[in-house]
Amino acid sequence: MATGRGWWVSPVLGVISWLCLVVAVSGIGANWGMQTSHPLPPSVVVRMLRENGFQKVKLFDAEEGSMNALRKSGLEVMVGIPNDMLAVLATSVKAAERWVKANVSDYINGGVNIRYVAVGNEPFLETYNGSFLQSTFPSLQNIQGALVKAGLSSQVKVTVPLNADVYQSSSGRPSDGDFRSDIRDLMLAIVKFLSDNAAPFTVNIYPFISLYSDPNFPVEYAFFDGSSAPVVDGSATYDNMFDANHDTLIWALKKNGFENLPVIVGEIGWPTDGDMNANIQYAQRFNQGFMTHIATGQGTPMRPGPIDVYLFSFIDEDEKSIQPGNFERHWGIFTYDGLPKYQLNLRTTNSGSLARAKNVKYLDKKWCVLKPSVNLDDSRIAPSASYACANGDCTSLGYKTSCGDLDARGNISYAFNSYYQKNDQDDVACGFSNLATITNRDPSTGSCRFEIMIEADSGISWTVWQIRYQRENLLLCVFVQLFLTLL
Repeated sequence: MATGRGWWVSPVLGVISWLCLVVAVSGIGANWGMQTSHPLPPSVVVRMLRENGFQKVKLFDAEEGSMNALRKSGLEVMVGIPNDMLAVLATSVKAAERWVKANVSDYINGGVNIRYVAVGNEPFLETYNGSFLQSTFPSLQNIQGALVKAGLSSQVKVTVPLNADVYQSSSGRPSDGDFRSDIRDLMLAIVKFLSDNAAPFTVNIYPFISLYSDPNFPVEYAFFDGSSAPVVDGSATYDNMFDANHDTLIWALKKNGFENLPVIVGEIGWPTDGDMNANIQYAQRFNQGFMTHIATGQGTPMRPGPIDVYLFSFIDEDEKSIQPGNFERHWGIFTYDGLPKYQLNLRTTNSGSLARAKNVKYLDKKWCVLKPSVNLDDSRIAPSASYACANGDCTSLGYKTSCGDLDARGNISYAFNSYYQKNDQDDVACGFSNLATITNRDPSTGSCRFEIMIEADSGISWTVWQIRYQRENLLLCVFVQLFLTLL
């Protein structure tokens, strides 16, 4: 996620026809993340993408179920390589060749329209403390070499999705933009490599993060219909943060000799829960404003023309890390079960609204709640609720969130139900030292939805479980070895 501090901006609104958008935007993409306990079947997600007029999809890993579902779908695919694979790919040409064969060549031969390989995901994020500085560029080079060897380098391009914190502006004006001083040489080496191989620069831009991290950030500047004071930069005027942030990158490229390098906006969006500024109203306002903005085809002052973009994200992910904030699990324009969260006209279909997932199978209509007879002073409540939240998802609880108006009993019931649903409504998962009970009465209130989990797609669940199991075992082995060295 981009921190994006220092850039404030907004665009020209206008109502244009669906036909004009198709010409102007040349395809809208979506990020399809899979860090979820109960994923929709991949075939359902692919159908949703197509019915909602998306032409492109960006994946964070070459997960077998999703890749197979994309065969002959007509969707362009950007397939990602997780950061934890970079160390191996950086040091082994053979590993890169094996990865390309298994995750690019074989799928292309099977009808998947792979156009990009995303090497890592925001690997130079400042919060990573340099963990991937040494492995990203060599991995990029080795994957490119493997694509050349496979005869795919003209069809499939490499890129590195980067956080907007890789560039800065000391004055806040885009024209003073340049790459971050501590990684400038590395960035220029990567940019030159991308340019030499006719590959794009991919950047993730998040006005929401600027608002979240900076209490002095002008709220209106995050949107495209705002009334904040514009930033004047020479002959250019910026009234929204996206344009200013984007053009700060263009200036950084220009002053280093790469003015014409193609740029992809790999992620942009707004979350709907988990923070006072993460709500349905702001998300609808931002995403609709952004779609209207890019539909004009005017681009930005420094880069006129259509913008290549992937919205973040398609569906909520209830198992994403909340280290950056509780909002991380609520970026989707669709809920976990494929329901549109708000009215959004992507201008890619005749209906002008989002199409929900079809044939979704839910678990039984029952919920786990705190027993009415239990006293709130019961000493078992605090540890039980903490356990439920740690192993469920309580990110919708808190100040000015969708469930922020619940009373104490409601908060506890929400926590219990989240754990219960994540565990497929197993009766044992509604025990909590005999504090909880199962009810057939929906406890949802107002904007607070007590979820009923969907039937998990077993193929994805098993694959994801295997990946997590292998990684956890690897970490355990490392810990044991470290422990033994200390004896």
